[in-house]
Amino acid sequence: MITRRDALKLTGSAVGAALLLPHLPLRALAQGPVADGVLQPGPLGDVWLGPADAKATIVEYASMTCSHCAAFHKGTWPALKARWIDTGKVRFTLREFPLDPLATAAFMLARADNAARYYPITDLLFDQQAAWAFVPKPLDALEQMMRQAGFSKEKFEATLKDQALYDAVNAVKERAMTVLKVDATPTFFINGQKYQGEMSIDGMEKVIKPIVGA
Repeated sequence: MITRRDALKLTGSAVGAALLLPHLPLRALAQGPVADGVLQPGPLGDVWLGPADAKATIVEYASMTCSHCAAFHKGTWPALKARWIDTGKVRFTLREFPLDPLATAAFMLARADNAARYYPITDLLFDQQAAWAFVPKPLDALEQMMRQAGFSKEKFEATLKDQALYDAVNAVKERAMTVLKVDATPTFFINGQKYQGEMSIDGMEKVIKPIVGA
């Protein structure tokens, strides 16, 4: 949990202004209707993996502090990437749906330098989530973690004070909530079909295989 001491460390920053907000509920896996406008990018654009002509397109909305999202990226993501994305059958993007200001900060850091290291940073933070998201001083821990990605203290603080970046990350979430009716993480759109909750590789392949003809 973020403490008020952590909040004071970012006084005057975009992230610090929103600290201590409540989490949204997490729902079990549920299938919803096909949504319109899923592929419309937000103000930051999408960071895609896989070819544009892939038969299956997956859009994931996640929070960097969501334990179920971290479990997906540890347990399902490596197989999904190796079997389907790297082989050109699936196109994938991860979009920001921060459940709290700490998650917003993490996404802002991943988006630094025009998202040049978006997936290496999000992979690192998901893999090491317990070491920074659920500790007494999460901002200090996050700063230490980002040193592995080459962030100086100055760059770390400057990124978190970027109001335009903060607004853009939250605009992605706002559109997901209002247009796509996303209210929990992780939420997946597979060729526009909505699925809520952590998905195993078996569960995801049951959806993917009929689409790609495997």
